Amino acid sequence: MKDKKMLKYIFTGYIESALSYAEYDKFEDGTFSGRIALCKGVIAFGKTLKECEEELQSTLEDWILVGLKLGHHIPIIEGYDLNKGYDVIKEPAHEPMAAV
Repeated sequence: MKDKKMLKYIFTGYIESALSYAEYDKFEDGTFSGRIALCKGVIAFGKTLKECEEELQSTLEDWILVGLKLGHHIPIIEGYDLNKGYDVIKEPAHEPMAAV
């Protein structure tokens, strides 16, 4: 249980830190784009700044989870290192067919 709380803290801290580096642009049509340069490929769009911020956070979360799952190096941000081998993503346990 203690490990799960620690992982939640690390994951939350990483996301908050990464989002502090977000850069936003407003387009001529009034829509917004957001990106986090430290996290290559993390970009989002929204009709409002708030919507863009929410989309960017969601995109970042998915980017981290997919990156960890595929074994990609996740950039260290403000001391938060998600590459330390935390077993963040576990494969679901499957029951043998005979048990079903």
